Amino acid sequence: MTTAFDPIDLAGTRLANRIAMAPMTRSRAGEGGTATELTAEYYAQRASAGLIITEGVQPSVVGQGYPWTPGLHSAEQVASWRKVTDAVHAAGGRIFAQLMHTGRIGHPVLLPDGLVPVGPSAIAAEGAHFTPEGMKDLVTPRELTGPEVRATIADHAAAARNAIEAGFDGVEVHGANGYLVQQFLAANSNRRTDEWGGSVENRIRFAVEVVKAVAAGIGAERTGLRISPANTLGSIAETDTEATYTALVDAIEPLGLAYLHVMEASSGIRELTLDLRKRFSGALILNAFTDGPTGPDALALVEDGTADVISYGQLFLANPDLPARLKAGGPFNAADRATFYGGGAKGYTDYPALTG
Repeated sequence: MTTAFDPIDLAGTRLANRIAMAPMTRSRAGEGGTATELTAEYYAQRASAGLIITEGVQPSVVGQGYPWTPGLHSAEQVASWRKVTDAVHAAGGRIFAQLMHTGRIGHPVLLPDGLVPVGPSAIAAEGAHFTPEGMKDLVTPRELTGPEVRATIADHAAAARNAIEAGFDGVEVHGANGYLVQQFLAANSNRRTDEWGGSVENRIRFAVEVVKAVAAGIGAERTGLRISPANTLGSIAETDTEATYTALVDAIEPLGLAYLHVMEASSGIRELTLDLRKRFSGALILNAFTDGPTGPDALALVEDGTADVISYGQLFLANPDLPARLKAGGPFNAADRATFYGGGAKGYTDYPALTG
């Protein structure tokens, strides 16, 4: 019987186990959106994961939606990430960079030169957003023109090439959690009437073209995609979830990607997860709905064949040696929500290991 502690090969990337660290925004980037020595320490501490997927990294200036998040679109940023990848590899780990364009989720105060957030359509998400100037209402994004959509796809491919230059083992395209890719997928945030909107085929086009461009730039075997069907974050409302995601997975299946990463937004999505697994011949990484206090239970999903790899968020944030703790049955450190975003070492690199 296969267990979560057995190795696996992701299209050529050998993982020591089937326990992944899910991407988590931490808002601790240095000047100019660079990775820091503290960033390197944080990820190296967690190198016993079979795979680390980094926090969301913006592929362009306008792709930034949160304060103090890192990028992969400047030479300084690329050079800064090298210390992170070197540290993780020295500790025996494997690490993919997650490319995250937040689209309409953001605020002009986070962007330079009078830029404003962009989206598939000029439709604002509801609610307020944290900025260095405090909470501010989300703004109406500027609708991307057709040429700008193509340029945004190219930005993802360029950032993916930068990731490989920085020493990453691959990249994950962030198509989940209400950010730009999912904004194109959902009819309530995408009301375009051109080739990028309207029908399911048109609404999945941006996601498919981003994945194709990244795969062409760095190799499909180093490319993954994260999705979160029926996720309502960022005011997303999907009315045709099953049709959208089956069409999307069918479209990317021939590419030979390293993996598909599914984040389950609710317990009711499991049936769709199982359907997508049947449609996708590569590895399935699952951020199961059971993640959290019952996170260890998710390991059984590898044993019963539901997933190839299980990813953990908060448990990995608070437990740098999570695979060892899972194997031992605990104990587990509790995550300190007050230190999730921003700040320094506290709540970042000071969680103790079992042997610490």
